[in-house]
Amino acid sequence: MQPTLLILAAGMASRYGSMKQIQGFGPNGETIMDYSIYDAIRSGFKKIVFIIRKDFAEDFKNIFEPKLKGRIEVDYVYQDLHSFVGNYKVPAERTKPWGTAHAVLCAKNAIAEPFAVINADDFYGHDSFKKASSFLTNECNERLYSIIGYELAKTLSENGSVSRGVCEVDKDNNLVSIAERVKIYRDTNNKITYEEGDKKYEVADDSKVSMNFWCFAPSVFPFIEKIFDEFLQKNGSNPKAEFFIPIIGDRFIAEGKGKIKVIPTAAKWFGVTYKEDAPEVQQSLDRLINSGAYPEKLWK
Repeated sequence: MQPTLLILAAGMASRYGSMKQIQGFGPNGETIMDYSIYDAIRSGFKKIVFIIRKDFAEDFKNIFEPKLKGRIEVDYVYQDLHSFVGNYKVPAERTKPWGTAHAVLCAKNAIAEPFAVINADDFYGHDSFKKASSFLTNECNERLYSIIGYELAKTLSENGSVSRGVCEVDKDNNLVSIAERVKIYRDTNNKITYEEGDKKYEVADDSKVSMNFWCFAPSVFPFIEKIFDEFLQKNGSNPKAEFFIPIIGDRFIAEGKGKIKVIPTAAKWFGVTYKEDAPEVQQSLDRLINSGAYPEKLWK
């Protein structure tokens, strides 16, 4: 069974200050998402499901449907504040949806096969999609999920500190936990450092980090639904509470539901965390195109 790719594109990108999901970075106005979709198609994915905001749907479809028609099956899912909340009364002050794990849950009725989840505004590299497709086709089941693990050094920004989910793995390369580290940067001694409180800690360059590239079996949907219900009862009244995918990963492991394999990739991740990152993203794509990794025009 060929896998599906679920792309999380409903975010407002508040730090970046514009709809970076549809900003053109490639030589012909290609978005970062275009490169992910191109890599997914050539890696064997059979369907793309976009999670978007309903008020943005028409503009979004006008951009992507002409490019993708006849190349891959496409579906759209809307992340809505009131989706999958059951009898829970959403507080009036809550204005934004519940986070990335809730976004995945919103795709429950659109996906019936093993699937990968990625962010719309991150460049993941062809190697990651090849490995994800192979895992989803040959290994994934209700007791074995995976996450693509990037080398920390290949995910930093030159324009400020970043937050990363640093993976702790066991001897078999299965995930033990993801520790969210904030304020990660290279210090004046060229060492990767993160800050916690008023202390600084060094992290190895090759530490594996999660860039939100997950691989799941469809059995994850009822599990997310159960955890989301618990999340609402406990945190729903907090207008800033977010239901993130790592919460699902942690609970899956902690409750003995199965294992999450960390699949290492040497691919360089890049994205637009800061507006100043945009020129570097364009330069990175130019280098890849010049090396022959991608055609100059993706959708000929």
